[in-house]
Amino acid sequence: MTEIIKLKQTIKEHLRDNAEVSFSAEKLAAAINMGAADQFTQVVQTLAQLEREHEVEVTDRGEFQAVPTKPILTGIFHGNDKGFGFVAYDSEEPDIYINPDHTKHALNGDEVQVDILRPARPGDSRGPEGQVIEIVTHRYDQVVGEFKADATDGYIGEVVLKDKKIASYKFMVTDAGLHPSEGEIVTADVVTYPTDAQPKTMSGVAKEVIGDKDQPGIDILSVVYAHNIPHEFPQDVIEQAEKIEESINDDEKKDRIDITDQSLVTIDSIESKDLDDAVVAWKLDNGNYHLGVHIADVSHYVTENTPLDKEAYKRGTSVYLTDRVIPMLPRRLSNGICSLNPGVERLSMSCEMEITPEGKVVKHRIFPSVMKSHARMTYKSVNAILEAHDEKTRAEYKELVPMFEDMAQLHRALLKNRKHRGAIDFDAPEAKIIVDEQGHPTDIELRDRGLSERMIESFMLAANETVAEHFKHLHVPFLYRVHETPDGDRIKTFFEFLSVFGHTVHGDANNLKPKMLQNVLKEVAGEPEEQMVQTMMLRSMKQAKYSDQSLGHFGLGAEFYTHFTSPIRRYPDTTVHRLIKWYAKHGTGNEAKAKYEDALPEIAEHTSVAERRGIDTERDVDSMKKAEYMEDHVGETFEAVVSSVMKFGLFVALPNTVEGLIHISAMQDDYYEYVEKHMALVGRKFHRIFQIGQPIQVKLIRVDKDQREVDFELVDPKAAPTTKLRVPRSDDHRGGNRNHNGHGQRNSSHESGHTNHRQINRGQSRRRDNHRPTKSSNHR
Repeated sequence: MTEIIKLKQTIKEHLRDNAEVSFSAEKLAAAINMGAADQFTQVVQTLAQLEREHEVEVTDRGEFQAVPTKPILTGIFHGNDKGFGFVAYDSEEPDIYINPDHTKHALNGDEVQVDILRPARPGDSRGPEGQVIEIVTHRYDQVVGEFKADATDGYIGEVVLKDKKIASYKFMVTDAGLHPSEGEIVTADVVTYPTDAQPKTMSGVAKEVIGDKDQPGIDILSVVYAHNIPHEFPQDVIEQAEKIEESINDDEKKDRIDITDQSLVTIDSIESKDLDDAVVAWKLDNGNYHLGVHIADVSHYVTENTPLDKEAYKRGTSVYLTDRVIPMLPRRLSNGICSLNPGVERLSMSCEMEITPEGKVVKHRIFPSVMKSHARMTYKSVNAILEAHDEKTRAEYKELVPMFEDMAQLHRALLKNRKHRGAIDFDAPEAKIIVDEQGHPTDIELRDRGLSERMIESFMLAANETVAEHFKHLHVPFLYRVHETPDGDRIKTFFEFLSVFGHTVHGDANNLKPKMLQNVLKEVAGEPEEQMVQTMMLRSMKQAKYSDQSLGHFGLGAEFYTHFTSPIRRYPDTTVHRLIKWYAKHGTGNEAKAKYEDALPEIAEHTSVAERRGIDTERDVDSMKKAEYMEDHVGETFEAVVSSVMKFGLFVALPNTVEGLIHISAMQDDYYEYVEKHMALVGRKFHRIFQIGQPIQVKLIRVDKDQREVDFELVDPKAAPTTKLRVPRSDDHRGGNRNHNGHGQRNSSHESGHTNHRQINRGQSRRRDNHRPTKSSNHR
């Protein structure tokens, strides 16, 4: 038996090593030195056995070759309520379609191994098809939801899942853990996952009671738990923070440049308490500007490998929710010694720049410093000075008014320079959700992004670019913020979308420049489709992330970029400060370079994931609170704009940024079908058309806060324009009214074929990659 096993292995190895050719039995026997008559018989018999085992195949010429091994791909599974799913495994490749029989009951977010059943065909819009062969890592080891008591079949009850991605599953609770009360929001550890016998059921043990479902704030806290956001500081972290002095001493000032005599100011939103950046500017005798951007030196207090550092790394970022902030650092630091409060000395990291009237940085220096803020300014007050020219406010800050006017001029120069190189400015509306003392939303306001907000953004961008370019030219390991050039196929799809509205892009999609997209935004400015074009453009782009490689920032049109300006609420910025001080002290030789070389890729990866986790949490809380706000307005009529068109209906956006669905089943005036080329729903009988950017009037008919669903119906379908477009006659009528699947389709981006799910998800949050998160906002 051992000899047969050895012979099989020898034959397989030879055929695989020579996979590009096939062998007759005689040639193969000779090649492996088994040409004798008695040995040849063994070779033939072994080949027959290997063919039965599908290890070897026979060619048309009767020769033998190794069966090609299929690549096993690993990626993230994204499921659909209909049962099918897609696996994303490579940002440059189309997702793999998985039909319902081949999912192996994977859940959304599971890491899976996939076997390709049918590769993508050239010229076919569909991607490859595969089957899940193994679930490598479960996305859900814990769930969150409302406990419903029901002592049956050995269980004590059920957790009604809050997470929309798994809300269609039942989660049964065993008696091995806590025994919660009816209506409590709990976390539960997953013990069993869906199987062939129970494809829509999981089970586990109750682990922690978060609170009663009707208790104020528990709804937001449940979302925090669902995303596994660390929100309570461990005791050793609190103890370390408590030991930090609230003022700085003379020893800490050593080797730092004293800039306390400069008229530095902080400019933030009214509600901000963690002030981590201060600015100063003046005109130089040569006509240039001096700009100083001075940032709280968090790295001085959050030293490496301490409890504070490990917890900050774990969190990665502060998370800004509707009525609260989950900070990266304890408030004793973020609102205390690390906050640049007026009138007190603070340790800082400084980037001073000399900038020409054309907005180009011609000199700079980066150094540790000691500073003192001379005024705690707000965006509102600076806008009153610069935009409204309010006499009372200008009189109150008369000593600073000339500097603010210089700052405004400098901002315009920096902005002009950014636009000249093609930086893309997404000016989508931002919403601020107003809540009462019980956490119930009472209003949704649009944020006004005035001159002062844009001015501070310009200054922070300039500092981030300057620091990145400085260390790139030193050729040392460093941490960058990167935004790579979009994929050519996605941009071509975007260009096709633009053609629906009569817009033509001049230039090669395979050699994309930021200026090309900037020109698109100029062309659609003020048009009905403006917001949707911005959203679709965002969807066509890659996500910004952290990297140890300087790959540039496409959206900003910047060759070099990092995050230097927000160390209180972003761990990468704290890391950048450490690197600056490390190279200043130890030089840039090989020994100094080795210190962080291996650690930076891991820091970049982890903080990018933590950032995405925070953004998803912010987005889900915003969506939930917007739905809760709309609960008080069921039955009311609103002006809206069609924001997206799918086979299953229309997504619409209200002026207050609330988005909802008009399901095709609610469009009863005609039989509507989807015209993919024009991204439109067209009525077969009356030829009414609904397209992106189209203003319509809608009535709110249903809200589900837990699932964050808002449903509308058309008030007057007859008001819609008509078209001469020919309505396609689909065989399966998936786009029509007769065959709909309720709300299970509402978030599917795959109704139009094998669309990449990330194209849809990327644009929904409408986030810019600004210099810092806006406090209490959902932008970063």
